[in-house]
Amino acid sequence: MRASTIIALGGVTLLLGACGGQGNFTREGASLANERMSVMKSATEWEMARQAFLAGDLEKALRKVDASLSLNEGVPKSHVLKGRVMIEMGELGQALKSLHTAETLDPQDPDAQYYLGIVFERLNRPEEAVEHFMNAAELDDYNPGHAVAASEMLVDLDRVEEAKEYLLGMPMAGENAGIRQMLGHIALIQDDPRRAVEYFGQARLLAPDDTAIQENLVRAQMLVGQFAQAELNIAALRKSGVNAERRDLKLLHAEALLAVNRPVEARTLYQELLNDPNMVSDVSAWIGLGNSAYLIGDQRTLRRASARVVSLAPSSHEGYALWALCHRRDGKFSKALSAIDSAIERDPENASFFAMKAMILSDLERNAEAVQTAKAAARMAPADPSFASLVNQLRSGTFASAPTE
Repeated sequence: MRASTIIALGGVTLLLGACGGQGNFTREGASLANERMSVMKSATEWEMARQAFLAGDLEKALRKVDASLSLNEGVPKSHVLKGRVMIEMGELGQALKSLHTAETLDPQDPDAQYYLGIVFERLNRPEEAVEHFMNAAELDDYNPGHAVAASEMLVDLDRVEEAKEYLLGMPMAGENAGIRQMLGHIALIQDDPRRAVEYFGQARLLAPDDTAIQENLVRAQMLVGQFAQAELNIAALRKSGVNAERRDLKLLHAEALLAVNRPVEARTLYQELLNDPNMVSDVSAWIGLGNSAYLIGDQRTLRRASARVVSLAPSSHEGYALWALCHRRDGKFSKALSAIDSAIERDPENASFFAMKAMILSDLERNAEAVQTAKAAARMAPADPSFASLVNQLRSGTFASAPTE
């Protein structure tokens, strides 16, 4: 009897023990399930926050990312997203707080480093911005955006050569369009437009559909005198709908057309531009119109452009130079001389103006003064043989006293 009781009691004891173990397991399972559900809800809220941010709904993005963080505050990407929202809302202090939290949670997160760089850039603290951009590039050295951002900050700090060497040292420097493009900008800063043409050309081959790179290439080609290539490229660029009516590209195209001796087409473009009410006071367009009109002998348009440039920019030399060309072609040499003197007064280092004055003096049969003025032009630009040639022609009396460019 006692033995069976003991066994029975032992059985009860064992049974009770088993029931207690099952209860602990159930509670642990429920806790894990709740944790998983919390993580899933947090991820859902984060995704909704991201979508709202991309759509530009910053208030909703902030609500959703806060909801995500309330469910799981240990996720670095949630703090990064909140930092990005705060940046866009102009709350840079709050952005720093969120991004530093992300950095603490995961020091190897390149996004936290990159957006910290953005905040410090906006706070005008470039040294700290460079540090974080470089950290981001080191953590993700195949993301060209990080390296380009670092190089831009170095340029802002006047550390241009360092920026160049930094980019050239990146592992993807040779095959990334963004890096080649930035190297092109650096070349222009270093007054090396030919090198810039090379870099922009390489960038264009790597990203043939990037219109910004193509535009950079055109502008660099214009600087080095590759006008035919520039005109072809800008004509192609303007075929796309978004660029077809851009006024700055029309101006650049007209300039290229003038440079390749197509002044009739250039005049048409300038006239189109100046028919736009927003361009009616654009001095560069009026100057271009005057130049193209002169080249095709359109005196009426040249007079109009000359008067307009002098009216819009009386302290500049261009309008007076246009008047000098206009008066000389009309045979009004005294007026031409007065106009070119006004241009020289405003730009006394321009050798071309002295050469024009020498020709006008010759027109007035003031040959001795003409020779001396041409000599002044030759001294200003000793590398240009045309001025020395003009001196010789005036001395020998072989200069043809007739309107020339």
